[in-house]
Amino acid sequence: MDRKKEIQGHLFSIFTIFIWGTTFISTKILLKAFTPIEILFIRFVIGYFAVLALHPHRLNVKERKQELYFAGAGLCGITLYFLLENIALTYTLASNVGVIISIAPFFTAIFAHLFLDGEKMRTQFFVGFAVAVAGIFLISFNGSSQLKLNPLGDILAVLAAVVWALYSVLTKKISRYHYHTILVTRRIFFYGLLFMMPVLFIFKFEPDIGQIMEPVNLFNILFLGFGASAICFVTWNYALTILGAVKTSVYIYMVPVITVITSVLILHETITGTAVLGILLTLAGLIISEIKLPFRSRNK
Repeated sequence: MDRKKEIQGHLFSIFTIFIWGTTFISTKILLKAFTPIEILFIRFVIGYFAVLALHPHRLNVKERKQELYFAGAGLCGITLYFLLENIALTYTLASNVGVIISIAPFFTAIFAHLFLDGEKMRTQFFVGFAVAVAGIFLISFNGSSQLKLNPLGDILAVLAAVVWALYSVLTKKISRYHYHTILVTRRIFFYGLLFMMPVLFIFKFEPDIGQIMEPVNLFNILFLGFGASAICFVTWNYALTILGAVKTSVYIYMVPVITVITSVLILHETITGTAVLGILLTLAGLIISEIKLPFRSRNK
């Protein structure tokens, strides 16, 4: 792999995770005026038209089988992932969801090993995974927080991690067709919104236009639509194309770290020594997972 391109892939991953790690603030503000499905649908409608404006060209899919991969990516990465995560939050603690979602790289490694050529599991990946999850656990359950098991919510969070892993593998497969990344993202958004339509009738979808036009709500909706959806899904998909599903997915470990740091800077929350230790462990786990260990062959 070209070294310059590899660095570019890591930078895109870091940028994406930094934005995704701050989205909880916007979502938290918007939940005061909108339901989760309203926020989800509106942000991806904005995201769809944003990527359409960025690259207003038609994607001509060569084979019907490829179209199935696009549909699968939209179903897993957009509709199912966000719905499972949001519903999980109504049944269990946010800290539980944060830790459980962070195991997505583990499932990604398994699926990539099974379904992708050249994406084999390495020992240091599992060592890094264990160290990172220990750090994420400390970040999420520090201070007065306590671990409380809520079976339904926790199971939904595990399923969310599984479908995100499937999304990563499907996107990597799609990247091998060499379509433009923005066109790929738009097609995935299209299927995500399409599969979301039936859910709008099941859950309450009655967004108040007056609330949308409130400056604070409008800013946060646009941030989620343009930043976290349009731009970040393009940069994440591009990083997947360069680095592969496994190497890109380990950056998910960084989400709780970014969340804690932005909580301190923006919401003025206090940070504990336990959280600092958790951040250091999480970063160590990320580094261990990403480093390339030299191997020497012994000839007798």
